[in-house]
Amino acid sequence: MSRKFWLFISFSFFFHLSFSQITGKVANAENEALPYVNIYTEDGVHGTTSNEEGIYQLKINQPGTYQLVFQYLGYVTLRKQVDIKKFPFVLDVQLKAETTNFEEVTLNSKDNPANRIIRNAIEFRKENLARIEQYTANYYSRGLWRIKNAPEKILGQDLGDLGGGLDSTRSGIIYLSETVSEIAFKAPNDFKEKVIASKVSGNDNGFSLNSARESDFSFYDNTIDINAEIVSPIAEYAFNYYNYKLEGVFYDDAGHLINKIEVIPKRPKDRVFWGIIYIVEDSWQIFGVELKTTGQAIQVAPIENLIFTQNYKYSETYNFWIKISQTVDFSFSMFGIGGDGRFTAVYSNYNFRPQLNETSFSREIMSFAEASNKKDSLYWRTLRPVPLTSEELNDYIKKDSLQEIRSSKKYLDSVDAAGNKFTLASILFGYNYSKTYRKQNFNISSPIFGSHFNTVQGWNPNVNISYRQDQDENYGKYWRLFSSLNYGFDEDRLRIKGGFQKRFNNLSRPTLTVRGGVETAQINSTQPISERINDITSLFFERNYLKLYERTFAEIAYQQEVLNGVTLLTDFSYQDRNALFNTTDQTWNNQEDIRYSSNDPLQPSDFTSAPFEDHHIFKFNFTTKINFAQQYMSYPDRKIISPSNKYPTLYLSYEKGLGSNIAAYNFDQLKAAVTQDLSLGNKGTFSYTFKGGTFLTGEASYIDYQHFNGNQTRIGTGNYTNKFHLLPYYALSTNSNYFEGHMEQDFKGWILGKIPGVNQLNYNLILGAHFLSTENNKPYSEVSIGIDNLGFGKYRLLRLDYVRSNFNGKKEGAFIFGLKFLNILD
Repeated sequence: MSRKFWLFISFSFFFHLSFSQITGKVANAENEALPYVNIYTEDGVHGTTSNEEGIYQLKINQPGTYQLVFQYLGYVTLRKQVDIKKFPFVLDVQLKAETTNFEEVTLNSKDNPANRIIRNAIEFRKENLARIEQYTANYYSRGLWRIKNAPEKILGQDLGDLGGGLDSTRSGIIYLSETVSEIAFKAPNDFKEKVIASKVSGNDNGFSLNSARESDFSFYDNTIDINAEIVSPIAEYAFNYYNYKLEGVFYDDAGHLINKIEVIPKRPKDRVFWGIIYIVEDSWQIFGVELKTTGQAIQVAPIENLIFTQNYKYSETYNFWIKISQTVDFSFSMFGIGGDGRFTAVYSNYNFRPQLNETSFSREIMSFAEASNKKDSLYWRTLRPVPLTSEELNDYIKKDSLQEIRSSKKYLDSVDAAGNKFTLASILFGYNYSKTYRKQNFNISSPIFGSHFNTVQGWNPNVNISYRQDQDENYGKYWRLFSSLNYGFDEDRLRIKGGFQKRFNNLSRPTLTVRGGVETAQINSTQPISERINDITSLFFERNYLKLYERTFAEIAYQQEVLNGVTLLTDFSYQDRNALFNTTDQTWNNQEDIRYSSNDPLQPSDFTSAPFEDHHIFKFNFTTKINFAQQYMSYPDRKIISPSNKYPTLYLSYEKGLGSNIAAYNFDQLKAAVTQDLSLGNKGTFSYTFKGGTFLTGEASYIDYQHFNGNQTRIGTGNYTNKFHLLPYYALSTNSNYFEGHMEQDFKGWILGKIPGVNQLNYNLILGAHFLSTENNKPYSEVSIGIDNLGFGKYRLLRLDYVRSNFNGKKEGAFIFGLKFLNILD
C-alpha cells in the first residue's frame, strides 16, 4: 500500500484518540460493526452515537467511575461500569442480538395480540404526544450524499467531478455537511432553531442545508409529511392501512416490557410504511422504529427507498421515552445515475419544562450565530457527537485541500477555458461563456429550440442574449443586461428588446428592472397558450389559437419585500400598440373543412378586422402580495421562505391606464386573488384559487380587458387551479365586473389506493370544479374527474381528466391530456 494511505490511516487513528476521552468500537457477536448505537452515561449527562463503522467517541474529560449504557434496536441493552484514571480510555464492546419470545404474551384466539398493543398505542397517542408539548434541546445533524457511476456529460454539458467528490470510477461523496443547533418547540407549530456551528465539506464559507424542523418526524402524528402524507403505523385510522404481527417481546435492562411488532401494509402501493415498530407495554409509548417507505409512495420519482430509524431512551426525570437519535437512509436512481445517502440527527440536553410562551417565538424559525461557519477543526473534534467515518474524514481532508486550489484564479480560468469552447452542442442548446473567478457569465440561447411558428409572423426564431455580474458568493446580489432578437420570416420583420436588472440584496430581494424595445405579445397578457403548443396545433391541425399584437414600449419595474410576508410589486410603462394580421396560411396537414382564423378574436372570420384601434397609453400597476404568518429561515446572506399551507396567499392589485390618445382607452381596475394548497392529511390536498375584480372607469382597449385562462387545445399544462379546461380563450373577456373560482381535491391515493388491482398502479384521483361569472353573461362552469401520476416506471409525467362544461344551457364534454414535461420545453 502507498505511503499516503498509511499516513491517512495513522492520521485517522490519531484523530480518534487525541480528541475523544472515551472511544471504541461497537460490534455484534460476529464482530460486525454496529452503526448508530446510542451510548450515554446512566445519568444522561453525556451521550453519543456510533458512526457507520461502529466507532464512537464519548466526550468525558474528568476521571472517575461511570455507568455507560449501549442501546441499539434489536440488541440487548448493555450497561458497563468503567473506572477511568487517565485518558484516552478505549472501550470496545459487543452487543448480543435481542431474543424475543411469547412467554409473557397471553394469546387470545379471537384477537391478534399485536392488534391489542396497537389499539392501546392509538388510544394513548394524543396523551403521549402531549408529553412533548414543549421542549428545548441541543441538536446535531449530518447530511451525506453519495453518487455512483455518474456520466461525464448530460445533454452535452460536461458534468465535471462535482466539486472534487467523484473518483476515477465517477463515484463518491458529492455533499457532506454538519450542523450544531439549539432548538425550541411548542405545540402545535411554534419552532425555533439557532445554528451554533455549520460546516460544509469543500466550502469554508458554506452553510449547511440541514434543518431540525425539516427532520422532525414524529410517528405520534397521524401522518408524516414527506412530499406526500404517509400514514403512521399508530395513526387514529391506522387499521385501515396496516396489518400487524407480534414478532415477540423482551425486557430492556430497566425491566420495561417491549413489544416488537411487524408493520404490514394492506396495500403496499399506498401511502404507507412497512417494517418494525417497538411499543412499550403499559405506557404504550414508542421505544423505537425501523420503518421504510418508497419513492413511489411519496411520488418522488428518483427516490427508491427511504428508511427511518429512531431510537428512544427512558427519562427518569420526565417519566417518559424521549427520542435521542434518528437516521434517514435513502437511495436514488434516475437517468442512469444512482446513489445513496443518510441524514443523521442526535438530540441531547432536553428540557420538557422550559415555560415557553408566544413571545418565545417569531416567524423566524431558523437563524445562525455569528461566525457559525468559521469554527475550526478543534471545535468540531471536541463537540461532534458522532465521529466521522474514514470516508467522511477523507472527504473533508481532500476537499478542504482542493478548495484553495479550485477557488484560485488560475484553476477557475482553466476550467472556464475548457467549458467556454464552442461545440456542436452549443448550436443545439445555446452557448455559455463564463469567467467564474470574476463571477461573470455571458449566454446566448439556441435559435433552434427558440424557434416557433404562428400565422402572424410565420417561422420566427428567437435568440436571447444576456450578461450577468454576480456581486456576492451566493449569487443573491447581481446585475444583468439582457436582450432578445426575434425575426418573423413571413412578415420580414426584426424586433429587438432589451433591458437592465439589478438585485440589491438577497434578504428583502429589492429588484429594479428597466426594459424596452419592440415585441409581439399575446392579447391575453397571462399567456394562456404556450408558443410550443401553438406550434403543434397550427402546423398539424390548422388551429392558430395564438392572438398577437405589436407593442413598442419602455418600462420600469420594482419589487421588494417590505415586511415579512408582504411584497410590493409596481411597474410603470409607456406602450405604443399596433394591431397585427395574418401573413401566412402554411400548415403541414391541410384539411378542407378547417382553416385558420383571423388574428382578431372578436371576428375570427374577418381577416381585415382588428380588435382595437392603434393607440399609445401609459400604464401603472401596483400589486401587494401577502403571505399570512410567513415563516422563514435567516441565513447570514439570504432569507429563505419556509412553505406553509396553513394560511392562504392574498394578492391585491390596482391597475391604471392613462394618457392614451384614445380617451375611452383610459381605465382604472381593482382586482384581488386568494390561493391556497390545504393539506388534509391522508385524504390528500385541497387547492383553490378565487379571483375577482371590477373596472371603475373607462371602457379600456381590448388588450386591457380582463381575459381568462381558457383552453381549446385539449392539452393541459401548468397549474390547474388557475385555468379553465374548455373555455375558449377570449369568449368571456370583459371590461366590467367578474369573479372566477377554481377548486381541486387531489386524493393522493386515499380512494384509488383502496381498490384491489388499481392500487398497484399508484395513481391519484382528482376532482375539480371551475366557475366564472361576468357581468351581462350567464355563468360558465366546469366539473372534472381526473387521474394523475400516469406514466411508466419512474417517469410519471402525464395526467388525464374528463371535463364537462356548462354555458348558456349548452353542455360539452372532453378529455384533457396533461403533459407536464411541456412546461420544461416551452
